[in-house]
Amino acid sequence: MTAAVSMACMQKILLPLSKPILAVVALFSFRNAWNDYITSMIMSIATPKLKTLTVAVVQLKYSVNAAAEWHIMLAGASIAIIPILVVYPFMQRYFEKGNYAGSCQGIINDVNRKSAEHIKIRRKKNMKLRKASALFMAAAMSASMFVVPVAADETEDPAKAIPEDVIPDETVTLNVFDQLANYSGEQIGWFGQVMLEKFNVKLNIIPDSDGTYETRMESGDLGDLVIWGNDGDEYLQAVDKGMLFDWNEDDILSEYGPYIVEHMQPALEKNTQISGGTTYGIGFDIATDANQRQDIMYEWDLRWDLYKELGYPEIKNLDDMVDVLAQMKELCPTDDNGKTTYGVSLFADWDGDMVMFVKSTASAYFGYDEFGIGLYDSDKQEYHPCLEENGPYLTALKFYNTLYQKGLLDPDSQTQGYDGMVEDYQNGTAFMNVFNFLGSSLYNSEAHTSEGKMMAPCPPSEAEPIAYGQNIYGGNRPWTIGANTEYPELCMAIINWLATPEGRMTLEYGPKDVCWYYDEDGNTCFTDLGKSAKLDGKTEMSDGYSGTFEDGNFKINNTTWALDTTNLDSKVGETYNYKRWSSFNSAAGSEIEQDWRDHNNCELFDDYFKNVNLHIAPGTMYSAGVRSDELQLVWTQVTTCIKEGSWKAIYASSDEEFDKIVADMVAQANEYGYDQCVEFQQNEVTLRAAAEDAARAGEVVE
Repeated sequence: MTAAVSMACMQKILLPLSKPILAVVALFSFRNAWNDYITSMIMSIATPKLKTLTVAVVQLKYSVNAAAEWHIMLAGASIAIIPILVVYPFMQRYFEKGNYAGSCQGIINDVNRKSAEHIKIRRKKNMKLRKASALFMAAAMSASMFVVPVAADETEDPAKAIPEDVIPDETVTLNVFDQLANYSGEQIGWFGQVMLEKFNVKLNIIPDSDGTYETRMESGDLGDLVIWGNDGDEYLQAVDKGMLFDWNEDDILSEYGPYIVEHMQPALEKNTQISGGTTYGIGFDIATDANQRQDIMYEWDLRWDLYKELGYPEIKNLDDMVDVLAQMKELCPTDDNGKTTYGVSLFADWDGDMVMFVKSTASAYFGYDEFGIGLYDSDKQEYHPCLEENGPYLTALKFYNTLYQKGLLDPDSQTQGYDGMVEDYQNGTAFMNVFNFLGSSLYNSEAHTSEGKMMAPCPPSEAEPIAYGQNIYGGNRPWTIGANTEYPELCMAIINWLATPEGRMTLEYGPKDVCWYYDEDGNTCFTDLGKSAKLDGKTEMSDGYSGTFEDGNFKINNTTWALDTTNLDSKVGETYNYKRWSSFNSAAGSEIEQDWRDHNNCELFDDYFKNVNLHIAPGTMYSAGVRSDELQLVWTQVTTCIKEGSWKAIYASSDEEFDKIVADMVAQANEYGYDQCVEFQQNEVTLRAAAEDAARAGEVVE
């Protein structure tokens, strides 16, 4: 029993605590043996060809031709450094652990690792150690590069490389507080495996459900990675209370975010400006060129096979769309699984200040952008409060109520959640969606298109959808790091990798060379697996990755580069959007797609909108102003009233009931202080309009 206990102590306590010591001893022993001269010289006297590199270099130094052969000596000395350079990166991390492992202080540190003060002290110590090792490596590499030049390729770009010293020895779980997430828990599937392979990290995603933000702010710890839904009040509150990590502290941005520094300066400048002079992050959907527009998001995707069967009836306005959806339901009363079909299926997960689908339909029809508690016309720089009589929001609200009254709206829309809605469109339960990523992207699987079924753009002819100009400053959903994380370097390295072309492509399409690649001519291409996965999320992964593509989707639900901006790794200037890759669009993928092309006389979905009257909202430096605590309370009451009243209005059984619910909603909102909210937003219009004027004066948006 005693022997067993002793062995357990040896395995569980002594050996783990001895790792740093053993590593240091091993490294210095190796160095001494490698550099040994006397022993090697004696052993090689009888057999000169066995002499080591050290002996040869030293003997050359004292030869009669030494003055003429200095270059050979330098080459030999440089080569002699290489083994040390190979061994050192694998051993250096143990120097850090050796500073406290096995000591009383080490035990105390482990017990109190959640203490904010301890975290900062330990973090700074680790940073200093890493900087020292980095200086050593840089000096050594500088010497070796005189004689061992390395051919450059994209994988050896220092700005894209993942620093070896940042990867933990044991798997680390990072908490990701994510206001954009529709998912709670550990990132699973192929992307989870990618994180383990590249960073030895697991991501625990914490969505911003009711009270989560307030609770985490009160605790003093937002998380390791912090993803924001916007850069307004809550973000600025976190900045003010010191809850976010300064990206310039200890040069963390320059050392662990070099690709961001090199290519995303305007986005960094915007964040610095809105954050009061300190850089805490970058926004989303960043563009490389302001002289571009984004792909059309509000496509009005419609079941084209059913539309064709109906004889391509004219759709001028929202009323016509209702009539066509009713005819489609008669043609196709059940979906792939035999369940009842509907014209439209919705969900409430993304509701913000208003019901998301209602305001988005107003954007898709009138061309106005969501703006606080209403919609904004960038062309005329006019504001339309959401409760404006006969305004865009209430018009779109009535559209969905009409669908409900006619049995064309999925009655589970408010309660089913995002996942339920996704299943509806994947299974053909619903026929129309204003969003392309919730319409054609979900429905147009290989199975459906091979059967002659497809969703495709078919907006009402009177619709004037909004389109967004590319924004070199990025959108208003910042990537940040929590102030009290123990792993700021690791978090920074992850964000930096996601900002590289490989990272952006991976989060969109899956692992490189497994799902996508660049061909010899520089074209971006899908593998067979990648194409199948993009067209059908239920595709089973392979090549060492488990689950379906859908299982492993990037759960953080934010982006770095805009989908339609130029991929800086593309030798032919292609974007990240597969719909624009020449390899993907060379020919119609099905007969039904060819029918859509022939009917509309165009090749790509995006090309269709060149003949549509679009409203372009330019990318600007504008950021939402801060609401006072008093106004924020009023704002919360008003917006809650609007969302609850809107959903009640959608489910009204008659026009009379609809009108009454809307009237009650307006009256209640006014009691809460709706006018104060509108007044605040009207002031914001002035700021946004000025930012748009500045952008238009200096840049041309196509």
